[in-house]
Amino acid sequence: MSREQAKKRDSEFDLIERVHEAEYPFLKLPPEPAHKLTVTLEDINFTEEKYLVYENYQRVVHKDEPAEITRRGFRRFLCESPVQSKFITTADGKEQFLGSVHQCYRLDGKLVAIGVLDLLPSCVSAVYFLYHESIHKYAPGKLSAIREIALAREAGYRYWYPGFYIHSCPKMRYKMDYTPQYILDPETLTWDLVDKRVMDLLGKKRYVSLSKEGDVDMLDQGLKTEARQSSNDGGVVDANAEDEVEHGHGEQQDEKQGEKQDGDSDCHDCYEEDNDMFLFNTGMPGVMSLDEVRSLDELDHIKLRIDGSGRLVETGDLVAWPRQDVGTHGCLKAGIAELLAALGPELLEGLCVDFWNPAF
Repeated sequence: MSREQAKKRDSEFDLIERVHEAEYPFLKLPPEPAHKLTVTLEDINFTEEKYLVYENYQRVVHKDEPAEITRRGFRRFLCESPVQSKFITTADGKEQFLGSVHQCYRLDGKLVAIGVLDLLPSCVSAVYFLYHESIHKYAPGKLSAIREIALAREAGYRYWYPGFYIHSCPKMRYKMDYTPQYILDPETLTWDLVDKRVMDLLGKKRYVSLSKEGDVDMLDQGLKTEARQSSNDGGVVDANAEDEVEHGHGEQQDEKQGEKQDGDSDCHDCYEEDNDMFLFNTGMPGVMSLDEVRSLDELDHIKLRIDGSGRLVETGDLVAWPRQDVGTHGCLKAGIAELLAALGPELLEGLCVDFWNPAF
């Protein structure tokens, strides 16, 4: 390293550069290092090498009983995923991989840690991280978090999702070591910056919505309307639409709504009335029949816009899509089917259904 390069390194921090500089493929040789660290993205398939790290981690760190740790459990827990693997072309023309992967850390050729990641259109989602007890003193959890943040930046995934945060769980406190951190408002589905006020509220209440807190504050000043408007400002993620692609939550929502309606006679009556308005039950002339829509090749390839990134996905990419039926009123697939039936086959080329609403 030249004097100028050393001076620049001391005065400027480049996360991607610092993360890679300890990895063997990025070292300038000779001399040979005392140890060799490599980090690779691999398929989420089961191997005995991976299982041995899992067994050690669950037994030593989580204190699981040996009888509770099985190869079958490891396969089901960390080697199976509903996320479809595929390559997409981003808005700037770059090829990007989507799917579930194992980020494998090897020291001198031995697997010592595994990060289980979902690589999604707008984020690197950290599912689980496990490591061998022999590297515990090197704080591998922090290393993995920084490595995943670098991956999100380097490969254009934009955000790093550390997953759920349970304030009362000490094991999750480490997630707040990384800033700036944002937490999802359960009422408005907007992302709010985590600051001291948010942490104080999480310590006092079991349910926290900053938009609700804002409404209370503004109501005291006679400004409730302004509070509602302000809760919809700022950077926004359409979490419901995104969940349908990433985790299949859309179908679960439909099922939950159906259960609630079945348990309430008034709601059930409303549901029956809505079902009568299902396009395929109205006998409306000029629209395609249910069987005609089922036979459309385009049904699984309708373009969807789910966020503000400009990226498009197809209906067939939705995890819940194969499990839904066009004849089941109330699910997303039936709604798309109604749209296609009303438009007709002549207008399907170039059709894009836009779910992105920056007001939410």
